[in-house]
Amino acid sequence: MHIKIKPHPKFAEIYQVKLEDGTQRLATRNLAVGRTVYGERLVRFKGVEYRVWDAFRSKLAAAILKGLQTVPITLGSRVLYLGAASGTTPSHISDMVGEEGHVYCVEFASRSLRDLVDNVCAYRVNMSPFLEDARFPEKYALFISGKVDCIYCDIAQPEQAKVLADNADVFLKSHGWVMLAVKSQSIDVTKAPEEVYQQEARVLRKRGFNVRETVRLEPYDKAHAMITAQR
Repeated sequence: MHIKIKPHPKFAEIYQVKLEDGTQRLATRNLAVGRTVYGERLVRFKGVEYRVWDAFRSKLAAAILKGLQTVPITLGSRVLYLGAASGTTPSHISDMVGEEGHVYCVEFASRSLRDLVDNVCAYRVNMSPFLEDARFPEKYALFISGKVDCIYCDIAQPEQAKVLADNADVFLKSHGWVMLAVKSQSIDVTKAPEEVYQQEARVLRKRGFNVRETVRLEPYDKAHAMITAQR
């Protein structure tokens, strides 16, 4: 059986791959042809190279497979990514926004940022890495010109929604979107995950967001959920 690739029926710049054994995976068109970021498989179809997107390594891919209704990122989007780590999900977002778009990557851990720079950003013209703490958006505000279309937040800190909203105050355009990957264990280990998700959604509502959906990420990520909201 041959590999088949078709556009995702719902989301621009995301593809569905059917592998030789019949299994289905998500994929993005590889902006840095010939290069992988985290050992993902590269596949070619009709002269185009795609990167198979591992939902066990990326909360965005997990959320899409769990039925997320909105992915507010497409060709040409400007995205602020908080908690970029070594670049697994940011690299797929880089594929999605293409050379017309841009991904601004904020990461606090210097080792992760070094991996991000050396393995990912060095080969992608549409990514800018910052070694900064997402709790202090004023420290990197100088480096981001204009407003962004979407802020994606994946940080292991207690006040995840507050940090996201603080960044939105500075960087998000009017009617822009946010995506919050909630790690309930980083916020409160004594509460049930569902309670934590509701608490973070309440924070966003208080800060002027219309919370659109909350999608739990099991079995891909335990005690995690993806919240999408628009301001």
